[in-house]
Amino acid sequence: MRETSIRRARIMRYALTLAGAALLVLTAPPSKAQIAEQTFRGGRTSDLAALCGATEQDGLGQAALGYCQGFVIAAGQYHRALSIEGGAQRPNFCLPNPSPTFDQARLAFVSWARANPQFGAEPAIDGLMRFAAATYPCPGAPASWPRR
Repeated sequence: MRETSIRRARIMRYALTLAGAALLVLTAPPSKAQIAEQTFRGGRTSDLAALCGATEQDGLGQAALGYCQGFVIAAGQYHRALSIEGGAQRPNFCLPNPSPTFDQARLAFVSWARANPQFGAEPAIDGLMRFAAATYPCPGAPASWPRR
């Protein structure tokens, strides 16, 4: 009889431990997705948003943020070179004065991409320019980025 009681106590302890572990897993906040190497090669708006939304604590987070910064700054410089007065095209966007910080613009792009998943499969440069045109419109410019 004593052996049966001990066995039942062990089973009960084991069941309670499993239930407690399950409760911890089910109530834990979701962890951020880790950045995969493929995200750097994807070239889509959703990939750029994932890289720009990384934190330094994420796997490859520092590399992701560096990629984001390089991509966004290069795109902005290229846009400015093409759209200076007398340039090849009209500007797609006009930054306000004072301009947002890089982190403000980066986080705004991430939020925009999450709110507009229909553009996630577009090339990253198209999504970034679509975001910039919607967020920083030029006076007298069309309200949206042209459709393909």
